[in-house]
Amino acid sequence: MSKRKIFLLQDTKEQNDKLKEYFNADQRFEVVGECTDGESAIKYLAENKPDVLILELVLSGYDGLSVISRIRKLGLNTKLVVVSALKRDEIVAMAIEAGADYFMAKPCNLEVLLERILELFEERVPSELPAPTNSKWLDERLGTIFINVGIPPHIKGYGFLREGVKLAIFQPEIVNNITKQLYPMIAEQFDTTASKVERAIRHAIEVAWNRGRIDNINNILGVRAFVGKEKPTNGEFIALIADKIMLELA
Repeated sequence: MSKRKIFLLQDTKEQNDKLKEYFNADQRFEVVGECTDGESAIKYLAENKPDVLILELVLSGYDGLSVISRIRKLGLNTKLVVVSALKRDEIVAMAIEAGADYFMAKPCNLEVLLERILELFEERVPSELPAPTNSKWLDERLGTIFINVGIPPHIKGYGFLREGVKLAIFQPEIVNNITKQLYPMIAEQFDTTASKVERAIRHAIEVAWNRGRIDNINNILGVRAFVGKEKPTNGEFIALIADKIMLELA
């Protein structure tokens, strides 16, 4: 199989060099170019069409959001992976809305970055992620998944979904009784009602599907679980994300 071609667009040569050394050491990838300004990157991608662009959002000339928008307008199939020092939820959401395929905040684990890129091409890397020693890793991982599938962090269903998936990870049997167990447990944590939890989670899933990011959802799950306008039930979505996390920790 031919190597995946990567172009690097970070804000400093040092950052580009670090990524270049890592990905060139992997036989599945080849770094074919690099720069530190958005205008040069857009010109290169339009002419050469690499498989992956790893970009920062803070750049000279065009910023990263402008680069993403212009590349998407060109109709290129290049995977756009943001690796940025900007990590506020609203910035992440803007990058995904503009057309980024994935977002990781700096400093990032390069092994995890490589695995996520392989997942975008429906490939897997034969390595294991370390089990989290506390809930911070889990919260960050779930936040990344939800934002990448199009669920914005400011809606209530975002927090309810995160807690629902965490409950399903540690109590897998709960997905078989979400109405009488899972919803009430989430409601108790957030001082609300089970019916409001159910509606908010349904709304969050509908927001993701209305944004048309079905390919992102299937790529993250590692299987083609959904097609077209087909939407999962609340329980199906929670169970699939929980299964994804448990496989990563296996």
